[in-house]
Amino acid sequence: MHFDGLPEKLASWGIPESLLHYDSWIYQIFAVVFLTLLASLLVKIGLDRMYKLAKRTDNPWDDIFVDSARRPVRLLVWLLGFSWAATVTQDAAESPIFKFIHPVRSVGVVVLIAWFLVTLVRQLERVLQHPSRTREALDATTAGAIGKLLRASVIITSLLVALQTLGFSISGVLAFGGIGGIAVGFAAKDLLANFFGGLMVYLDRPFLVGEWVRSPDKNIEGTVEHIGWRLTRIRTFDKRPLYVPNATFATIALENPSRMTHRRINETVGLRYCDIAKVRLIMTDVKAMLVEHPEIDEAETLMVNFNQFNASSLDFFIYCFTKTTNWIRYQEVKQDVLLKVAEIIDQHGAEIAFPTQTLHVQYEPESAGT
Repeated sequence: MHFDGLPEKLASWGIPESLLHYDSWIYQIFAVVFLTLLASLLVKIGLDRMYKLAKRTDNPWDDIFVDSARRPVRLLVWLLGFSWAATVTQDAAESPIFKFIHPVRSVGVVVLIAWFLVTLVRQLERVLQHPSRTREALDATTAGAIGKLLRASVIITSLLVALQTLGFSISGVLAFGGIGGIAVGFAAKDLLANFFGGLMVYLDRPFLVGEWVRSPDKNIEGTVEHIGWRLTRIRTFDKRPLYVPNATFATIALENPSRMTHRRINETVGLRYCDIAKVRLIMTDVKAMLVEHPEIDEAETLMVNFNQFNASSLDFFIYCFTKTTNWIRYQEVKQDVLLKVAEIIDQHGAEIAFPTQTLHVQYEPESAGT
Protein backbone atom coordinates (compact mmCIF):
# COMPACT_ATOMS: atom_id res chain seq x y z
CA MET A 1 0.00 0.00 0.00
CA HIS A 2 1.44 3.36 -1.12
CA PHE A 3 0.34 6.95 -0.60
CA ASP A 4 -0.17 9.05 -3.71
CA GLY A 5 3.00 10.84 -4.67
CA LEU A 6 5.06 9.18 -1.91
CA PRO A 7 7.11 6.86 -4.18
CA GLU A 8 8.10 9.74 -6.44
CA LYS A 9 9.08 11.86 -3.46
CA LEU A 10 11.12 9.04 -1.91
CA ALA A 11 12.77 8.38 -5.28
CA SER A 12 13.77 12.03 -5.44
CA TRP A 13 15.55 11.51 -2.08
CA GLY A 14 17.69 8.75 -3.61
CA ILE A 15 15.80 5.77 -2.18
CA PRO A 16 16.29 2.75 -4.53
CA GLU A 17 13.25 1.71 -6.53
CA SER A 18 13.45 -1.81 -5.12
CA LEU A 19 12.63 -0.40 -1.71
CA LEU A 20 9.57 1.40 -3.05
CA HIS A 21 7.84 -1.56 -4.62
CA TYR A 22 8.86 -4.52 -2.51
CA ASP A 23 8.28 -4.44 1.23
CA SER A 24 8.99 -8.07 2.15
CA TRP A 25 12.33 -7.01 3.63
CA ILE A 26 10.45 -4.93 6.19
CA TYR A 27 8.73 -8.04 7.55
CA GLN A 28 12.09 -9.76 7.70
CA ILE A 29 13.53 -6.90 9.74
CA PHE A 30 10.58 -7.02 12.13
CA ALA A 31 11.10 -10.77 12.48
CA VAL A 32 14.81 -10.29 13.17
CA VAL A 33 14.15 -7.61 15.79
CA PHE A 34 11.50 -9.81 17.43
CA LEU A 35 13.84 -12.79 17.52
CA THR A 36 16.61 -10.57 18.92
CA LEU A 37 14.32 -9.29 21.66
CA LEU A 38 13.23 -12.83 22.50
CA ALA A 39 16.81 -14.10 22.53
CA SER A 40 17.92 -11.20 24.75
CA LEU A 41 15.12 -11.95 27.21
CA LEU A 42 15.95 -15.66 27.30
CA VAL A 43 19.65 -14.92 27.76
CA LYS A 44 18.88 -12.51 30.61
CA ILE A 45 16.69 -15.05 32.38
CA GLY A 46 19.25 -17.81 31.88
CA LEU A 47 22.20 -15.74 33.10
CA ASP A 48 20.24 -14.46 36.11
CA ARG A 49 19.41 -18.03 37.12
CA MET A 50 23.00 -19.11 36.60
CA TYR A 51 24.16 -16.22 38.80
CA LYS A 52 21.76 -17.21 41.58
CA LEU A 53 22.99 -20.81 41.41
CA ALA A 54 26.60 -19.64 41.43
CA LYS A 55 25.98 -17.48 44.52
CA ARG A 56 24.91 -20.59 46.44
CA THR A 57 28.30 -22.24 46.02
CA ASP A 58 31.38 -21.53 48.12
CA ASN A 59 33.50 -21.03 45.02
CA PRO A 60 33.78 -17.26 44.28
CA TRP A 61 35.15 -17.70 40.77
CA ASP A 62 31.89 -18.84 39.14
CA ASP A 63 30.09 -15.87 40.71
CA ILE A 64 32.38 -13.27 39.19
CA PHE A 65 32.56 -15.09 35.83
CA VAL A 66 28.78 -15.15 35.37
CA ASP A 67 28.33 -11.64 36.77
CA SER A 68 30.98 -10.23 34.43
CA ALA A 69 29.38 -11.91 31.41
CA ARG A 70 25.77 -10.86 31.96
CA ARG A 71 25.74 -7.41 30.36
CA PRO A 72 28.30 -8.07 27.56
CA VAL A 73 26.45 -11.24 26.45
CA ARG A 74 23.11 -9.42 26.28
CA LEU A 75 24.69 -6.62 24.26
CA LEU A 76 26.31 -9.24 22.04
CA VAL A 77 22.86 -10.64 21.25
CA TRP A 78 21.62 -7.17 20.28
CA LEU A 79 24.75 -6.51 18.23
CA LEU A 80 24.31 -9.73 16.24
CA GLY A 81 20.60 -9.02 15.83
CA PHE A 82 21.10 -5.51 14.53
CA SER A 83 23.87 -6.64 12.19
CA TRP A 84 21.55 -9.33 10.86
CA ALA A 85 18.82 -6.74 10.30
CA ALA A 86 21.35 -4.46 8.60
CA THR A 87 22.39 -7.33 6.32
CA VAL A 88 18.75 -7.85 5.31
CA THR A 89 18.48 -4.14 4.56
CA GLN A 90 21.72 -4.30 2.57
CA ASP A 91 20.36 -7.07 0.36
CA ALA A 92 17.29 -4.99 -0.36
CA ALA A 93 18.85 -1.56 -0.67
CA GLU A 94 22.30 -2.32 -2.08
CA SER A 95 23.57 0.93 -0.60
CA PRO A 96 27.34 1.46 -0.09
CA ILE A 97 26.82 2.53 3.50
CA PHE A 98 25.97 -1.04 4.51
CA LYS A 99 29.45 -2.23 3.53
CA PHE A 100 30.56 -1.25 7.02
CA ILE A 101 28.28 -3.83 8.68
CA HIS A 102 30.84 -6.59 8.95
CA PRO A 103 33.75 -4.41 10.21
CA VAL A 104 31.51 -2.71 12.76
CA ARG A 105 30.18 -6.06 13.93
CA SER A 106 33.68 -7.50 14.26
CA VAL A 107 34.95 -4.46 16.18
CA GLY A 108 31.85 -4.57 18.39
CA VAL A 109 32.51 -8.21 19.26
CA VAL A 110 36.11 -7.36 20.16
CA VAL A 111 34.95 -4.45 22.34
CA LEU A 112 32.41 -6.63 24.17
CA ILE A 113 35.00 -9.34 24.80
CA ALA A 114 37.40 -6.71 26.12
CA TRP A 115 34.63 -5.30 28.34
CA PHE A 116 33.95 -8.75 29.74
CA LEU A 117 37.64 -9.40 30.44
CA VAL A 118 38.23 -5.97 32.05
CA THR A 119 35.18 -6.44 34.30
CA LEU A 120 36.35 -9.95 35.17
CA VAL A 121 39.81 -8.69 36.09
CA ARG A 122 38.35 -5.89 38.24
CA GLN A 123 36.19 -8.36 40.17
CA LEU A 124 39.10 -10.77 40.52
CA GLU A 125 41.10 -7.92 42.02
CA ARG A 126 38.42 -7.38 44.68
CA VAL A 127 38.08 -11.09 45.46
CA LEU A 128 41.83 -11.59 45.87
CA GLN A 129 41.86 -8.89 48.57
CA HIS A 130 38.98 -10.45 50.53
CA PRO A 131 40.30 -12.78 53.26
CA SER A 132 36.96 -14.57 53.66
CA ARG A 133 36.81 -15.62 50.00
CA THR A 134 40.38 -16.78 49.39
CA ARG A 135 42.81 -18.85 51.44
CA GLU A 136 45.61 -16.30 51.21
CA ALA A 137 44.34 -12.78 50.56
CA LEU A 138 46.62 -10.41 48.65
CA ASP A 139 47.32 -6.93 49.91
CA ALA A 140 45.73 -4.00 48.08
CA THR A 141 49.02 -2.94 46.48
CA THR A 142 49.82 -6.33 44.93
CA ALA A 143 46.24 -6.96 43.82
CA GLY A 144 46.06 -3.47 42.31
CA ALA A 145 49.33 -3.95 40.42
CA ILE A 146 48.23 -7.31 38.99
CA GLY A 147 44.84 -5.88 38.04
CA LYS A 148 46.33 -2.86 36.27
CA LEU A 149 48.78 -4.99 34.29
CA LEU A 150 46.07 -7.42 33.20
CA ARG A 151 43.67 -4.63 32.22
CA ALA A 152 46.40 -2.86 30.25
CA SER A 153 47.21 -6.12 28.46
CA VAL A 154 43.55 -6.71 27.57
CA ILE A 155 43.07 -3.16 26.26
CA ILE A 156 46.26 -3.17 24.17
CA THR A 157 45.51 -6.60 22.71
CA SER A 158 41.92 -5.62 21.92
CA LEU A 159 43.10 -2.45 20.21
CA LEU A 160 45.53 -4.38 18.02
CA VAL A 161 42.89 -6.98 17.12
CA ALA A 162 40.40 -4.21 16.26
CA LEU A 163 42.96 -2.52 14.01
CA GLN A 164 43.68 -5.83 12.29
CA THR A 165 39.95 -6.34 11.79
CA LEU A 166 39.62 -2.92 10.17
CA GLY A 167 42.37 -3.82 7.70
CA PHE A 168 45.36 -2.14 9.30
CA SER A 169 48.67 -4.01 9.39
CA ILE A 170 49.68 -4.76 12.97
CA SER A 171 53.33 -5.09 11.99
CA GLY A 172 53.21 -1.62 10.46
CA VAL A 173 51.51 -0.22 13.56
CA LEU A 174 54.13 -1.80 15.80
CA ALA A 175 56.96 -0.51 13.62
CA PHE A 176 55.50 2.97 13.67
CA GLY A 177 55.06 2.66 17.42
CA GLY A 178 58.71 1.71 17.82
CA ILE A 179 59.89 4.74 15.87
CA GLY A 180 57.38 7.04 17.49
CA GLY A 181 58.17 5.61 20.91
CA ILE A 182 61.68 7.07 20.72
CA ALA A 183 60.33 10.56 20.09
CA VAL A 184 57.66 10.15 22.75
CA GLY A 185 60.29 8.90 25.18
CA PHE A 186 62.30 12.09 24.84
CA ALA A 187 59.22 14.27 25.07
CA ALA A 188 57.71 12.46 28.06
CA LYS A 189 60.78 11.33 29.99
CA ASP A 190 59.32 12.55 33.29
CA LEU A 191 56.12 10.65 32.67
CA LEU A 192 58.09 7.49 31.84
CA ALA A 193 60.29 7.98 34.91
CA ASN A 194 57.17 8.12 37.07
CA PHE A 195 55.75 5.06 35.31
CA PHE A 196 58.86 2.97 35.95
CA GLY A 197 59.07 4.41 39.46
CA GLY A 198 55.57 3.10 40.10
CA LEU A 199 56.57 -0.25 38.62
CA MET A 200 59.51 -0.44 41.02
CA VAL A 201 57.21 0.38 43.93
CA TYR A 202 54.97 -2.51 42.89
CA LEU A 203 57.91 -4.91 42.52
CA ASP A 204 60.06 -3.90 45.51
CA ARG A 205 57.08 -3.12 47.75
CA PRO A 206 58.82 -0.69 50.15
CA PHE A 207 55.35 0.30 51.31
CA LEU A 208 51.76 -0.79 50.85
CA VAL A 209 48.42 0.98 50.88
CA GLY A 210 47.49 1.84 54.46
CA GLU A 211 51.07 1.98 55.80
CA TRP A 212 52.79 4.93 57.44
CA VAL A 213 55.81 6.22 55.52
CA ARG A 214 58.31 8.97 56.21
CA SER A 215 61.28 10.39 54.33
CA PRO A 216 64.18 12.12 56.11
CA ASP A 217 65.26 13.61 52.76
CA LYS A 218 61.92 15.19 51.84
CA ASN A 219 59.04 16.62 53.78
CA ILE A 220 57.02 13.44 53.30
CA GLU A 221 55.15 11.75 56.13
CA GLY A 222 51.72 10.19 56.30
CA THR A 223 49.58 7.19 55.43
CA VAL A 224 49.61 5.77 51.89
CA GLU A 225 46.13 5.93 50.37
CA HIS A 226 46.69 5.09 46.71
CA ILE A 227 49.58 3.95 44.51
CA GLY A 228 49.06 4.90 40.87
CA TRP A 229 51.23 4.56 37.79
CA ARG A 230 52.32 8.20 37.97
CA LEU A 231 51.51 9.48 41.46
CA THR A 232 51.23 8.10 44.96
CA ARG A 233 48.70 9.77 47.23
CA ILE A 234 49.73 10.11 50.88
CA ARG A 235 47.42 11.45 53.57
CA THR A 236 49.47 13.55 55.98
CA PHE A 237 48.71 13.55 59.70
CA ASP A 238 46.97 16.91 59.41
CA LYS A 239 44.59 15.17 56.95
CA ARG A 240 45.90 16.87 53.82
CA PRO A 241 46.50 14.85 50.63
CA LEU A 242 50.10 14.80 49.44
CA TYR A 243 50.72 13.73 45.81
CA VAL A 244 54.23 12.40 45.27
CA PRO A 245 55.55 11.50 41.77
CA ASN A 246 56.69 7.89 41.76
CA ALA A 247 60.10 8.83 40.35
CA THR A 248 60.83 10.54 43.69
CA PHE A 249 60.97 7.20 45.51
CA ALA A 250 63.94 6.11 43.38
CA THR A 251 66.12 8.96 44.68
CA ILE A 252 65.21 9.34 48.36
CA ALA A 253 65.61 7.32 51.53
CA LEU A 254 62.25 6.18 52.85
CA GLU A 255 61.27 4.95 56.30
CA ASN A 256 58.34 2.64 56.88
CA PRO A 257 57.44 2.89 60.58
CA SER A 258 54.43 0.62 60.03
CA ARG A 259 56.82 -2.34 59.78
CA MET A 260 58.65 -1.70 63.05
CA THR A 261 58.72 -4.62 65.48
CA HIS A 262 58.96 -2.56 68.70
CA ARG A 263 58.82 1.01 69.91
CA ARG A 264 61.68 2.47 71.94
CA ILE A 265 61.62 4.32 75.24
CA ASN A 266 64.75 6.44 75.66
CA GLU A 267 64.48 8.87 78.55
CA THR A 268 66.94 10.64 80.88
CA VAL A 269 66.06 11.29 84.53
CA GLY A 270 68.00 13.68 86.75
CA LEU A 271 68.36 13.41 90.55
CA ARG A 272 69.61 16.01 93.02
CA TYR A 273 73.30 15.99 93.98
CA CYS A 274 72.31 15.46 97.59
CA ASP A 275 70.74 12.11 96.58
CA ILE A 276 73.98 10.64 95.22
CA ALA A 277 73.99 7.87 97.84
CA LYS A 278 70.58 6.69 96.63
CA VAL A 279 71.28 6.65 92.89
CA ARG A 280 72.44 3.02 92.71
CA LEU A 281 69.43 1.69 94.66
CA ILE A 282 67.00 3.74 92.58
CA MET A 283 68.44 2.44 89.30
CA THR A 284 68.29 -1.16 90.59
CA ASP A 285 64.60 -0.81 91.45
CA VAL A 286 63.83 0.93 88.14
CA LYS A 287 65.47 -1.89 86.18
CA ALA A 288 63.59 -4.51 88.19
CA MET A 289 60.34 -2.67 87.46
CA LEU A 290 61.08 -2.68 83.72
CA VAL A 291 61.92 -6.38 83.71
CA GLU A 292 58.64 -7.21 85.44
CA HIS A 293 56.54 -4.81 83.33
CA PRO A 294 54.18 -6.83 81.07
CA GLU A 295 54.47 -4.35 78.17
CA ILE A 296 58.29 -4.16 78.10
CA ASP A 297 60.13 -6.75 76.00
CA GLU A 298 63.04 -7.92 78.15
CA ALA A 299 64.38 -9.97 75.22
CA GLU A 300 65.40 -6.69 73.58
CA THR A 301 68.03 -4.24 74.83
CA LEU A 302 67.14 -3.02 78.34
CA MET A 303 69.45 -0.62 80.15
CA VAL A 304 69.26 1.61 83.23
CA ASN A 305 72.63 3.27 83.83
CA PHE A 306 74.09 6.35 85.46
CA ASN A 307 74.96 8.68 82.62
CA GLN A 308 76.64 11.91 83.67
CA PHE A 309 77.21 14.59 86.27
CA ASN A 310 75.11 17.37 84.82
CA ALA A 311 75.20 21.01 85.82
CA SER A 312 72.49 20.63 88.44
CA SER A 313 71.56 16.93 88.37
CA LEU A 314 72.82 13.37 88.48
CA ASP A 315 71.50 11.87 85.24
CA PHE A 316 70.66 8.23 84.55
CA PHE A 317 68.97 6.99 81.39
CA ILE A 318 66.27 4.42 80.67
CA TYR A 319 66.55 2.50 77.40
CA CYS A 320 64.05 -0.26 76.56
CA PHE A 321 61.50 -1.41 73.96
CA THR A 322 57.77 -1.90 74.24
CA LYS A 323 56.02 -4.97 72.86
CA THR A 324 53.36 -2.90 71.14
CA THR A 325 53.88 -0.85 68.00
CA ASN A 326 50.55 0.93 68.20
CA TRP A 327 51.19 4.64 68.72
CA ILE A 328 48.35 5.20 71.20
CA ARG A 329 49.15 2.12 73.26
CA TYR A 330 52.84 3.02 73.23
CA GLN A 331 52.14 6.42 74.76
CA GLU A 332 50.10 4.77 77.51
CA VAL A 333 52.92 2.31 78.28
CA LYS A 334 55.52 5.09 78.31
CA GLN A 335 53.36 7.15 80.67
CA ASP A 336 52.99 4.20 83.03
CA VAL A 337 56.76 3.58 83.05
CA LEU A 338 57.63 7.21 83.79
CA LEU A 339 55.08 7.47 86.60
CA LYS A 340 56.43 4.29 88.18
CA VAL A 341 59.96 5.71 87.98
CA ALA A 342 58.72 8.81 89.83
CA GLU A 343 57.13 6.58 92.50
CA ILE A 344 60.40 4.65 92.99
CA ILE A 345 62.35 7.90 93.38
CA ASP A 346 59.82 9.13 95.97
CA GLN A 347 59.95 5.82 97.88
CA HIS A 348 63.70 6.28 98.37
CA GLY A 349 63.21 9.79 99.70
CA ALA A 350 64.90 11.37 96.70
CA GLU A 351 63.65 14.01 94.32
CA ILE A 352 63.90 14.74 90.63
CA ALA A 353 66.31 17.63 90.13
CA PHE A 354 65.49 20.97 88.62
CA PRO A 355 68.00 23.66 87.55
CA THR A 356 69.69 25.10 90.67
CA GLN A 357 72.80 27.08 91.49
CA THR A 358 74.87 27.00 94.69
CA LEU A 359 76.82 30.12 95.63
CA HIS A 360 79.93 29.56 97.75
CA VAL A 361 81.06 32.69 99.64
CA GLN A 362 84.51 32.53 101.23
CA TYR A 363 84.67 34.21 104.64
CA GLU A 364 87.89 36.03 105.52
CA PRO A 365 88.15 37.20 109.20
CA GLU A 366 89.13 40.81 109.79
CA SER A 367 92.74 41.47 110.93
CA ALA A 368 93.38 42.59 114.55
CA GLY A 369 94.69 46.00 113.53
CA THR A 370 91.48 47.08 111.82
